Amino acid sequence: MRFLLFALPLLAANPGAEVVLFPGMNADAPAEVTRLAPPHGERVVSSVHRPTITPYLPAMPTGAAVIIAPGGGHREMWTDHEGHNVARWLSDHGVAAFVLKYRLAREKDSKYTIEGDALNDTLKALEVVRARAAEWKIDPAKVGVMGFSAGGELAALAGVNAARPAFQALIYPAIPKNMALTKETAPAFLVCGENDRQNISQGLPELYLALKKAGVSAELHVYSGVGHGFGLRAEMKGPVKEWVIRFHEWLGARGLLTGRP
Repeated sequence: MRFLLFALPLLAANPGAEVVLFPGMNADAPAEVTRLAPPHGERVVSSVHRPTITPYLPAMPTGAAVIIAPGGGHREMWTDHEGHNVARWLSDHGVAAFVLKYRLAREKDSKYTIEGDALNDTLKALEVVRARAAEWKIDPAKVGVMGFSAGGELAALAGVNAARPAFQALIYPAIPKNMALTKETAPAFLVCGENDRQNISQGLPELYLALKKAGVSAELHVYSGVGHGFGLRAEMKGPVKEWVIRFHEWLGARGLLTGRP
């Protein structure tokens, strides 16, 4: 089956109201900050003290769901091309998607940590989506995580956690060191560009081989002539613009798009 990448200009699916992951947490904290970054006018979020997920629920659900963690170096989050754009596309193709806003460990004066607070936000998002699976027409056994760059680090850490998502999609991720990969590690869909930083363009193929050695199912795509941070934008050109289609096909090949919740 062939898909149009964007049948409509990234406006087909409307998000639901943000869900606060820890009600009552940091109620008196400073407000979030959102700036618009050139040249695309995309939203970049910082000063996150009350983690949330924004749901995108499909009209024709397959039962599959993915929590999306945008990147930004743990200092900010680029929530459009590494979050909402992807969520809209997936929900238009039957996959419930939830854009995560997590606490930022490397923001100036931050007291948060990556493997403590930010990872905890990711795991809490998994917990909340599973708990509300019936309401959102999701199969709790089909909830995975996707992360971009710094968000990919969180997705990878979740993939080896006891909470174990159904799958992990690591898109040009910051790769955690010394991960304890076992055959119980979540199946992985891996994407990067060949012109990315060496620790990603070479590190991700190395992670693929390590996953295979551990007995974990994995699929790897390295796109020629592509660097870091491509995400998903309407104006993308070349084969890399179809990485989300490859991801959807991978979900289908794993039997995650069949049946109903």
